[in-house]
Amino acid sequence: MRRFVFPGRSALTLLLAGLLALCGVVALPRQAHAVGGTFRNPLGTRADPYMTYYQGNYYLAATEGDAVRIAKAPTLGGLLTAPRTTVWQDTDSTRDRQVWAPSFYLMDGHWYIYYTADDGVDEHHRLYVVESAGADPLGPYHFKAKLEAPDAQGLWAIDPVVLHQNGRLYMVWSGAGSEGHNLIYLAPMSNPWTISGNRVYLPSAGGCPEVREAPSILQHSGKTFLVYSTCDTGKPDYQLWMQSISDTADPLRPANWVQHSGAVFARSDAAGVWGPGSNGFFTSPDGTQDWIVYHAKNTSAFTYDGRTTRAQKIGWNDDGTPHLGSPAAAGATQDLPSGDPGGGPFWINDTNSSSGAGSVAYTGAWNSGSGCGSQCFWSDDHWSNQPGATATWTFTGTRIALLSVRDTGNGIAAFSVDGGAEQTGDYFGPIRMGEQLNYVSPVLPFGTHTLRLRVTGDHSPSSSGAYISVDRAEISTR
Repeated sequence: MRRFVFPGRSALTLLLAGLLALCGVVALPRQAHAVGGTFRNPLGTRADPYMTYYQGNYYLAATEGDAVRIAKAPTLGGLLTAPRTTVWQDTDSTRDRQVWAPSFYLMDGHWYIYYTADDGVDEHHRLYVVESAGADPLGPYHFKAKLEAPDAQGLWAIDPVVLHQNGRLYMVWSGAGSEGHNLIYLAPMSNPWTISGNRVYLPSAGGCPEVREAPSILQHSGKTFLVYSTCDTGKPDYQLWMQSISDTADPLRPANWVQHSGAVFARSDAAGVWGPGSNGFFTSPDGTQDWIVYHAKNTSAFTYDGRTTRAQKIGWNDDGTPHLGSPAAAGATQDLPSGDPGGGPFWINDTNSSSGAGSVAYTGAWNSGSGCGSQCFWSDDHWSNQPGATATWTFTGTRIALLSVRDTGNGIAAFSVDGGAEQTGDYFGPIRMGEQLNYVSPVLPFGTHTLRLRVTGDHSPSSSGAYISVDRAEISTR
């Protein structure tokens, strides 16, 4: 039976919702949003994201390690379960590993993907660009060039992005030189695949001494903003700082850049978000809103693991500078970008409440509680280590994704879709982190389906136990 979601919280609405709930029609959501008009983070399980909206779809790339892959979805929330298409995988052994931080741009009828890669040795990271055969962001692509400034031959370089400024093209990246390591540099380009002049070092403040990396470009009302990440990305204090310049000024003159004081985007302990950074910017489908895409972690521990892709809307201050705000908690329900057609995923919580046509039921011994705070969706979850205990979701849609805690005492679960063969997944994690993507089903015909999770009682040698956590399910409807 279809469930109803009410967009308001008036007394009449709540009364009607409560009456319908008594009849078994409604799982009343704690947050009152139209189902098709919202989404929740994360959008992916990778770091260093870059995203754009083009001809009816969002395109998202992030660090994959062995290749460049792009996810495509018509609505923002659909990116979490969207397939990632491998658009470029090199066969040259000098540049086919540690493929990091792709960014991509449509120029003169072709897409250009900029990225960094090496031969397996970090100090050998260099910048590269591939070119599409046509105007499809998913390619095909062919190798175009290695990108090096004349005065930076053989020097370490990562995180390339393109700056269009006053009719000219520039490359901005994090590199090494006599000034130090992981610093911001700029150089002119004569075309999308050629750096045509020496680089310029851009001194950048940052609150931490060790890193200036992941530059990103945001332009608004006659100004260009260079937003970059500081501190080691494994630290909880990884954060964003900013410089700006008039869009008619020469960016190769460091004196033209204005350094803004203090971080513009940083950890939120209250929301359980640490290390937000390595970002990009994109506009809403109708062009009226600006959005940030970034990675962050759900732990304050020093680790490179668990960085996930997230997005949220940004605003503008009266002085024309961007207001990035504070990172939203993983799982926080947000309104979709303006012009997004919606029809994206809905949630089912472990408590058997849902914002769509879905429910969850348990057999066997399960514990439940509401004390895990920002580690869990709505601060509650279920957990069990009893072999044979099950959780079964019934949902109307095309795909289901399970997000919950990974921990040092977690074990192996078995999954079965519509009564089919089981497959297993490991819920172990070396550091406790909630809201982690633990399972994604195959794409199914639109309709009503079931997913059964079974506690196996097994665990890896690294784990101290066999617990399985049930928290949030995201159901795709497209």
